[in-house]
Amino acid sequence: MKVTAIKTRPLIPPQDDLLSVIKQSFLKYKVKEKSIIIITSKVVSIWKGDCVKINKIKKDKLVEQEADLYLESTHPKYDVMLTIKNNILIPTAGIDESNANGYYILWPKKPFECAKEIYEFIKKEFKLKNFGVIISDSHTTPLRAGIMGIGISYYGFYPLRDYRNKKDIFGRKLKMSQTNIVDSLSASAVYAMGEGAEQTPMAIIEDVGNIKFTSQKPRKDFLKIKPDDDIYEPVLKGAKWKKRKNK
Repeated sequence: MKVTAIKTRPLIPPQDDLLSVIKQSFLKYKVKEKSIIIITSKVVSIWKGDCVKINKIKKDKLVEQEADLYLESTHPKYDVMLTIKNNILIPTAGIDESNANGYYILWPKKPFECAKEIYEFIKKEFKLKNFGVIISDSHTTPLRAGIMGIGISYYGFYPLRDYRNKKDIFGRKLKMSQTNIVDSLSASAVYAMGEGAEQTPMAIIEDVGNIKFTSQKPRKDFLKIKPDDDIYEPVLKGAKWKKRKNK
């Protein structure tokens, strides 16, 4: 598997043209069939204008408006609220201030529709037939230092590799195992793209293997698990979540 981070010009909040940046940047790289293209959610949000001037609202109030569920208390050391948005456990509803030039950058309001629009643009512009698009973001893991990547939406391929009812090397039938392709590839791409001033908000992953490509609209619930079925249910249900406040 080969991961290549793509250098671009800066995309400037509150709104900028991502598609022209993709076209310009990809002219330097020959995108192969069966590649997966990763794009950070931040530049997608800038493309769609999902940005709020910092001096217009307090961050905690904005988090309460953007999160589906949130915990009212903030971490005293990091000033971070724990939230759930789009069925993903994420700090501060994914709102980011880094590389934002005085704006809060929100998550894209319609991430799956954005992934499809980017997919259709690349398909037409670069004459590709079998490839995928992932919109990614950085993510923390409880009890682990550092961040890694997660996919918030995707298009063009099936997101899971299913091992259930298959046998391991000793003949034991697997009951639960499925590989989350979206998050696995996002983690490798986010590592390659970096978190600081690298100016590489996109990556191309080649030679992935074992990917089932499809141009059909993805089901948004493929990667979702209900709290009752989640192995972290005691933690998730034990927290005093509050519902989103009206904007």
